[in-house]
Amino acid sequence: MPLPLFWFFAILMLVGGLAVISLRNPVAAALSMVASFVGLAGLFIGLNAYLVGIIQILVYAGAIMVLFLFIIMLLDLKTEEKRAPKVVPVVGGLGIVLAFTIQLIGVLGKTPPKESEPLDLVAAATHQTGGIQETLKDDRLPDVNLVGDLMFTEYNLPLQIVGVLLLVATVGVVVLSKRQTA
Repeated sequence: MPLPLFWFFAILMLVGGLAVISLRNPVAAALSMVASFVGLAGLFIGLNAYLVGIIQILVYAGAIMVLFLFIIMLLDLKTEEKRAPKVVPVVGGLGIVLAFTIQLIGVLGKTPPKESEPLDLVAAATHQTGGIQETLKDDRLPDVNLVGDLMFTEYNLPLQIVGVLLLVATVGVVVLSKRQTA
C-alpha cells in the first residue's frame, strides 16, 4: 500500500472514531462510525486481507450501522445537552491511560523478538495435504472457502441463533418505541 493511501485511511479511521465520541447528535455519531469502519476496511485491504476488508464494509458499515440508524430513528433520540465535565472521572480516565502507557512501554521494552513459526504447522486447518506454504506458492489459499465451510457446517446453529437474536432485538425496539396512548 502506498504511504499516502495508508495515512489517508489511518487518519479517516481516527477522525471518525474521535467524531463518534465527541458528537452529541446520535445520527451524526453513527455516520462517523461508518467513516471509521471504511478507514479500517481500507487498512485491511492494504494488508492484502481482502475478505476481512470486504466483510468490514458489508457487515459493519452496511448491515450493522443500518440497524443502528434504524433503531436511533425509531427511538427518536434528541441531541444530548452539553454538561460540564466532572473532575474525578477525567482524572481517573487520564490515570488509566497513563498506567496503560507505562505498562505497554514496560512490556514492549523487555520482550525479546520472537522467531516466527513455520506455516506448515497448521496444514490440517487448510483441509489439504500440502500445507499452507504450498498453497501460498500456488496463490490458491482457500480463505473464503474455509470461512464459508466452517460457518455453514460447524457454526451453523450459532449463526442462526445470532440472526434470531437480531430479529428479536429489532422487534423489541419497535414495541418499545411505540407511543403509549392512554
